[in-house]
Amino acid sequence: MKRRRKPSSPIHLSAPPLTVRPPLYFPVAGAMDIDDILADIAVETIPQETRDLQELTRCWVAERVAPEILAWPVELMERVLDRVRRQIELVEDQTGNMDPKTNFKLIVIQTELERFKFLVRSFLRARIAKIDKHPLHILAQHNASLTDPDARNPLLSPSEHQYLTSHQSLLSTHYSSSFLGQFPAALQRLDDTAGGISMVDKPDEDCAVFVRCLRDVGEVAVEGTEKVIRIKRGDVWVVRWCAVRRWVLAGDVELV
Repeated sequence: MKRRRKPSSPIHLSAPPLTVRPPLYFPVAGAMDIDDILADIAVETIPQETRDLQELTRCWVAERVAPEILAWPVELMERVLDRVRRQIELVEDQTGNMDPKTNFKLIVIQTELERFKFLVRSFLRARIAKIDKHPLHILAQHNASLTDPDARNPLLSPSEHQYLTSHQSLLSTHYSSSFLGQFPAALQRLDDTAGGISMVDKPDEDCAVFVRCLRDVGEVAVEGTEKVIRIKRGDVWVVRWCAVRRWVLAGDVELV
C-alpha cells in the first residue's frame, strides 16, 4: 500500500469538498450569500432531534478524519442513546399491535432509528480502532483530561476506559508470558522512556486533514516551515493536523 504524501505546505481550496453530513451550503444566485441567510435562522427554531443528528454527524466525520481520538461528547451521546432506547421501545410496542408493513409511521420511526444506530456504531468503531492502536498514549491523555480544569469533557467514556484497561491488561499479560518475562526487569516496561526515547506509540500529528473554518482564526504558523496562512470564515484548507488542532478542539474549525 502506498503511503500518502504529506503536503509540504497548506493548500487552500476554492470550493468546499463533498461531505457526508447534511449539507447546509447551497449555491444561491443573487447578492445575498447563503451564510447570511443561515445566520438569520435562530438555533431555537431547529428541533433538538435535528440538532443532535447534525452534531452527531459532525462528531462522526471528525472522529474518522482526525489522527488522534477526540473528547467524548458526554451530553450529546446521553441524549442520542436515550432517544435510541425510547425509539426501540416504541417500535417493539407498536410492532406487537399492528402490521409493520402497513404502518407508515412505524416505517418512518424505524428508518430514523437505523440512521442514528449507524452513526453511533460507526462513531464508536472509529474510536475503538484508535484505542487499539495507541492504548498507552490514549490512557495517559485520558488521565490528564480528568485533572485538566480547561477540559470540558473527558477523553473517554466510562465504557471505553474500561475496555482500554482490560484490553491493555490482557496484552501485558500475553507479552510477559510470551517473551517479556525473559528480559531483565528494567527492559520489561511497555511505556519505557529511558535514553530519551519513548516506547509509547503516538498518532501522526503531521498528517494532512481537510478543514473548514467556522469563525475567523487569523494567521496560523505551520510548524517546521516558514509558511504563515490566514484562515478566514468559510475557507477550506488542506493542512497539517498539528497546525489546526487547537482550533478544531475549540470549535472554530471543523474537519470535513
